[in-house]
Amino acid sequence: MTWTVPNILTVLRLLAAPGLAVMFLYFARPLADWFALVLFLGAAITDFIDGYLARAWQQESRLGAMLDPIADKAMVVIALLVIVSQSGLSPWLILPATIILFREIFVSGLREFLGSQAGLLKVTRLAKWKTTAQMVAIAVLFSTGIFEHHFVARVQGLEGPVIDAILAGEIADLGGVRLRYNAMMASQVLGIGLLMVAALLTLVTGWDYFRKALPLLKEDRA
Repeated sequence: MTWTVPNILTVLRLLAAPGLAVMFLYFARPLADWFALVLFLGAAITDFIDGYLARAWQQESRLGAMLDPIADKAMVVIALLVIVSQSGLSPWLILPATIILFREIFVSGLREFLGSQAGLLKVTRLAKWKTTAQMVAIAVLFSTGIFEHHFVARVQGLEGPVIDAILAGEIADLGGVRLRYNAMMASQVLGIGLLMVAALLTLVTGWDYFRKALPLLKEDRA
């Protein structure tokens, strides 16, 4: 095993994946949301840097080629589990998250079954866009928790009718309640929308891999 800089960054990204869940075990929100967001963004950035350095310094290795997709999938899967659990099991998040998890498990199983012929399922440009869309959506959804906390903290002590009147513009918004609410909702809608797009790309790339592997899955005929 060669501990090059690209390989070290990949291993750190792999170790950061369970760290997302640990943030919510040891820290209260919104501190946990901030830590998870920073950790996730840092890992996402290293995803680009380690590949770039490996190519630029000609340090591409079998270890890096094996760990890189594992680190990506671990980050996405664990981040989605954390987000869905913190959202109160919102169906708008459960559906795209289920699609993404199913596809990742299916393609991983397909590669394992094909064994030495798994090289047929090379990562495509669309698959890279899929991963980018997933990571951007997850980053936005982590920020939603931060906006939500600021909104909830501001309306504490206010009666429901008062909050409704402020949001409707019927009374003066002296504390930025409406602004915080709009930021929270915009982040939530954007994050869910991006996750839906990522789920669609996930389905398309999953079908593409299955189509390429289909000739190898057919039974031999006598």
